[in-house]
Amino acid sequence: MKQAAAEILREYGPFPGVDHVRGVSFDGQHVWFASGAQLNALDPGSGAVVRSIDVAAHAGTAFDGQYLFQIAEDRIQKVDPKTGQVLATIPAPGGGADSGLAWAEGTLWVGQHRGRKIHQIDPETGAILRTIESNRMVTGVTWVDGELWHGTWEADESDLRQVDPRTGEVLERLEMPAGVAVSGLESNGDDQFFCGGGSSGKVRAVRRPRRGGALGSGSETQAPARRK
Repeated sequence: MKQAAAEILREYGPFPGVDHVRGVSFDGQHVWFASGAQLNALDPGSGAVVRSIDVAAHAGTAFDGQYLFQIAEDRIQKVDPKTGQVLATIPAPGGGADSGLAWAEGTLWVGQHRGRKIHQIDPETGAILRTIESNRMVTGVTWVDGELWHGTWEADESDLRQVDPRTGEVLERLEMPAGVAVSGLESNGDDQFFCGGGSSGKVRAVRRPRRGGALGSGSETQAPARRK
């Protein structure tokens, strides 16, 4: 297993009226982060919040290329980012103990902090298609270039982990500085991760490890980043 210190490239926030970042996604232009009662669009260039949607946003956030998916208590909402309208809801697999959320290959991947799991689910019905185990509390999930990554946060320790999507085996770890929380994880599809900063009210950009030659986890089970 590879292991290194996480390289934090930039911090955004804290933002007015935001006391906790609860989920993070990226639509190719804006970083969307959940703050309890709103979804907020952050311009990663300027660092400004350019728009907010009034919708319950209690944990993970994902983007499928057209719609946002947002965990709200024990359900997952499908949200039109243009209108803010909730188009559909499905049950969340953790029944309220859900955390990270990612979209890949036509399915949703949902972190469950209680029980330390990641579920792959059908986005139309919420049916669980696969479950992998973690030995740490899962607090964010993302796919990039065939690699499945998740964030962890227990006590004052957090890290970012690349894991085998079939077995949950940890392939690589990026250790966050002591006291720096991860409460949501997303890739920009290239060389950065965006991490929610929990009660700091911040979003952090972390460098994604460079790859020599082809990118990927080496697993037979792969999924691409979100459609742009």
